[in-house]
Amino acid sequence: MGISKYEKVIDYAIKKGFLWQSYEIYGGQAGFYDLGFLGVLLKNNIINLWREFFIRRHQEFVIEIETPVITPSIVFKASGHEENFTDYAVECMQCHRIFRADHLIEEKLNVSIEGLPAEDLERLINENNIRCPICNGMLGNVKKFLLLFQTYIGPYSPENLAYLRPEAAQGMFINFKRVYDLARRRLPLGIAQIGKVARNEISPRQGPIRLREFTIMEIEFFYDETNPSCDLLYDYCTEEKILILTAEQRQRGEDKPISISPAEAFNDGIIKSPWLAYWMCISNKFINALGVPNGYSYFEEKLPNERAHYSKQTFDQMVVVDKWGRVEVSGHAYRHTYDLERHIMFSKADLYALRQLKTPKTIKRIDIQYDKMAILKTFGSRAGEVFKAILTTSKDELLKIISSTQGDNIVLNNITIPKNIFNIVEVEEQQWVERFIPSVSEPSFGAERLMYIALEYAYNEQEDRIVLRFPAKIAPIKVGVTPLVDREPLKQFARKVYEILKEHYYVLYIEGGTIGKKYALADELGIPFIITIDYDSISNNDVTIRERDSKRQIRVPFSDLLKVINLGLNNHDIFSIGYPVIEYYS
Repeated sequence: MGISKYEKVIDYAIKKGFLWQSYEIYGGQAGFYDLGFLGVLLKNNIINLWREFFIRRHQEFVIEIETPVITPSIVFKASGHEENFTDYAVECMQCHRIFRADHLIEEKLNVSIEGLPAEDLERLINENNIRCPICNGMLGNVKKFLLLFQTYIGPYSPENLAYLRPEAAQGMFINFKRVYDLARRRLPLGIAQIGKVARNEISPRQGPIRLREFTIMEIEFFYDETNPSCDLLYDYCTEEKILILTAEQRQRGEDKPISISPAEAFNDGIIKSPWLAYWMCISNKFINALGVPNGYSYFEEKLPNERAHYSKQTFDQMVVVDKWGRVEVSGHAYRHTYDLERHIMFSKADLYALRQLKTPKTIKRIDIQYDKMAILKTFGSRAGEVFKAILTTSKDELLKIISSTQGDNIVLNNITIPKNIFNIVEVEEQQWVERFIPSVSEPSFGAERLMYIALEYAYNEQEDRIVLRFPAKIAPIKVGVTPLVDREPLKQFARKVYEILKEHYYVLYIEGGTIGKKYALADELGIPFIITIDYDSISNNDVTIRERDSKRQIRVPFSDLLKVINLGLNNHDIFSIGYPVIEYYS
């Protein structure tokens, strides 16, 4: 069996310094990777491209915030994560290593068993004689394992229990009302967040694909389901086609996705939320921009037993990869009103939006009136205490006390007050505004996983060398500069070009070896454009620009250099703008 592309890509990424195992001098720690210089640049460029697609292009209604990683436990009690954010673990009875039960079964049987309970997982292990992949030992009982990393805020005590957040979403739900007010109470409203999250994975064995700490990029998109105002779906996603493998297809055993526009998928009821459909449309374009061609990614609808506890519908965006066949790169959840409802329930905070009514509603409600003159006559100098006792008791609580108390008197703040002072009446009001809980659609991405996807799709073996064909937008180093030969005055001119360009981009000055070896080095690092200074550059004050993928070159006046590079980095064809094409140095 040959070496997989995954192994080649990871070996190359380590060799070139994109990433490597964390804590490697102590033997390494599964689920953690360090990023080198090129890895940091690649990751940051992916994040910036995500910001461009999801925030900058939607800045009229998407706002980015930042919230802490360490979160009081009450937040994840309210969100349901304490109860539901779990996987199933199984221990080898011989070597005592612990594994994720469903992954062992899926690897052995080549089937998807996501969402099965512990007893079914245990039965499959026993029926198929699945053993430890390390020592071939027998496996024990399957047990539920909480994936939240636990810590404490301040001194160790149960009331100070906290968790490292496994998603950025709860920070956005908690801050909904504040951001909603800052946005002048307008919906739809997207709250975006990019930041570190932590998941205490049981046995991560997929390199940078499954990490215990990673950077998440999420939007919680709030809207009024009675009037979602999703014109963008029809303006931009009617002709755009995406591939969807529906839950119904999966239940029938089918594995070929359908091709359909997001707008049509919503109209046909395949996607339940118009904004879920819209963000899936944008996500498809974003993944294309990372270098994944059309036809190599699709959206897989989760079955009811596979969905997270907060979701009414979920699609995982899958990308075809060499080793595993497919990898999830983003999740798209229709979280409806679940999270805000739970936080309202636990915190008693006002997390409602306001809806303007076209015609007023007539609302009947119970009101409690009291006879002020009777209080003054009955209590005299103590009347002020009685008024205070009444005003500091909510109307709901006061109604409950009056209704449930036997006899002619009630007691408030240790003051006995005659019931006949109060009068319970039904009143009608005209209401032009009503409170409601917005629905939520969520696109969520992991930056490190996208890094790997970008690396695998960029990785190309050409004859005796490797070329990383990154899209220019995410290439870590944008431009290389080299003299044709390492002699003066070519070196001096090349240094001048380098100093000017590094004010605008990450640039690599390349020296040593033949021009062919210099180009090969630049190609190995994925640099889109190489600027070469030759002897004609000295006399004509111009340079050559070589494009990585075609290996073609044009000759450009030094004064036009920045303009041409900018065009090239923004996906314009630099060979169609009139500069002479040359055919050497390739």
